[in-house]
Amino acid sequence: MERASTEVGGARISYLAWGARGKRGLLFVHGGGANAHWWTHVAARFAGEFRVLAIDLSGHGDSDHREEYSLEQWTDEVIAVAEHGGIAGQPVVVGHSMGGFVTIVSAALHGERLAGVIVCDSPVSEPDPEITSHAANGFGSGGRSYATVDEAVARFRTVPPQEHYLAFVMDHVARQSLRSTPDGWVWKLDRRIFEQFAGDLRFIALPYLRQVTCRFALLRSECGLVTSDISATMYDALGRRAPVIELPEAGHHAMLDQPLLLLTALRTLLADWEHSNPLGTDGIPAAIGAPSRDRAT
Repeated sequence: MERASTEVGGARISYLAWGARGKRGLLFVHGGGANAHWWTHVAARFAGEFRVLAIDLSGHGDSDHREEYSLEQWTDEVIAVAEHGGIAGQPVVVGHSMGGFVTIVSAALHGERLAGVIVCDSPVSEPDPEITSHAANGFGSGGRSYATVDEAVARFRTVPPQEHYLAFVMDHVARQSLRSTPDGWVWKLDRRIFEQFAGDLRFIALPYLRQVTCRFALLRSECGLVTSDISATMYDALGRRAPVIELPEAGHHAMLDQPLLLLTALRTLLADWEHSNPLGTDGIPAAIGAPSRDRAT
């Protein structure tokens, strides 16, 4: 695993990388309050076939904090990391929860630069629980500090909570989410993100769904946040051509409780996309090399 960074809009954006440069690429985007290490145990499994990147969005992980945040700015960061990270050609972007919103906007604004996007349990048209809960509870930088790493790890919780977790994954994620300060150990994220977005994410990504021009797939966790009604709304907005795939028994954070199911779904989609043509706007498979505006999912 490599750690690298690039500058985007005056901020240093950190990312993790696996696999040889010059290969086709995958880029993983974490959820609100999370970081690149939420993806390491899934992303690294693709290193033999892909150049794989996992970004720390600004305000998260080891990336710089900003005075203000926006989905569009995070989208610029995703595209910049994809270009900086040694990927050949157009990458597939995989986003979870709030990172799925960022991925949707990336697909809408930069679809011609992407081979496709996969969104994991991102409840478009509903409030994002990571944002609203963190904002209410003051979780993040400037909040509570801990005397030791172990004390902080013992207090680590996901938002929303779920019934099952893999303990070794939770331990890894928690330890990689901390930084040392003179006052003790604190979480890396910038809680101003949650203060800023507390009332604004309910429908923020929904208008962008109709603007998606690259391939798109939605992974819906059975015990997650994307209900059948929400997935139907997203399916309709995408022109009823995007696959919606349920991950059985998975919670909202599928990488924390069902990573092998998640890995299998991702591998299946990627294998299908490698050997099939996307549908055109008329529902007929588009010719290879067709302009991106004529390509749907």
